[in-house]
Amino acid sequence: MAELTIKAFFEPETETYSYIVSAGTNSTAAIIDPVLDFDAKSGRTFTKFADQLITYIKQEKLTVEWILETHAHADHLSAAFYLKQQVGGKIGIGEKITQVQKVFKQLFNLEPDFATDGQQFDHLFTDNEQFSIGQLSAKVILVAGHTPADVAYQIEDAVFIGDSLFMPDVGTARCDFPQGDARTLYHSIQKILSLPDETRLFMCHDYPPIERKEYHYLSTVKEQKEKNIHIRQGISEEQFVEMRQQRDASLAMPRLIIPAIQINIRAGAFPPADTNGVVYLKLPLNLLGKKSNKP
Repeated sequence: MAELTIKAFFEPETETYSYIVSAGTNSTAAIIDPVLDFDAKSGRTFTKFADQLITYIKQEKLTVEWILETHAHADHLSAAFYLKQQVGGKIGIGEKITQVQKVFKQLFNLEPDFATDGQQFDHLFTDNEQFSIGQLSAKVILVAGHTPADVAYQIEDAVFIGDSLFMPDVGTARCDFPQGDARTLYHSIQKILSLPDETRLFMCHDYPPIERKEYHYLSTVKEQKEKNIHIRQGISEEQFVEMRQQRDASLAMPRLIIPAIQINIRAGAFPPADTNGVVYLKLPLNLLGKKSNKP
């Protein structure tokens, strides 16, 4: 087994963890779930966070082979396109991103030539596909449910699980996005929990409860099986589905879902500029979220 070096970067505005995975200095690397800074009030994007990743890459003399997305995020904009321009690498995502693209092309009434075959990405991973990051061995695990396209990346003895699971005191991902499904998520999580107890699980987000003030990004299969408040051992599929459906019905839409999805289904690239040279995002009125003002 090759040496595995994992560097975590925390983006506080979206409470997101991005990772750089390598075999140490002077090796090949993968970037996982990078964040593009976005000011929702002004509509401006920035690269301050992504530039931190670039600084580390240059400092460690890494060669970027992959920029990996666990799914089309609804809570932050992806910096994948920017990072590819700056440090290279192939942008990869699960093959079922095409389903997500079809849904949101219709929802946002995107330009007619917006392709829904995933061609914006360099590689579409299939379930159980094996690949390498230099000397490191990697495998893709389909963990649908939050969205139909979610995947986890198992790299040596570590798994980057995206939004399927959170820290044990936070629970599991919502399933009320288009084509999300709580029952599917339950079975997807069982794939992760069937791995050896000592397997390390790296979170994409952390939303600490009030009693835990510090952010964390690392758990284990054993900890999740014993302590996850939503899906620990002893909680049945039916109990999980009922809990998830009731909980999801009370949740507001993510703050950045409208800009994030429009960027992220394009592998982090912006939509084509309008005739005046300005890039615009669409804001559909009365379409997403609850149909009532009642809580």
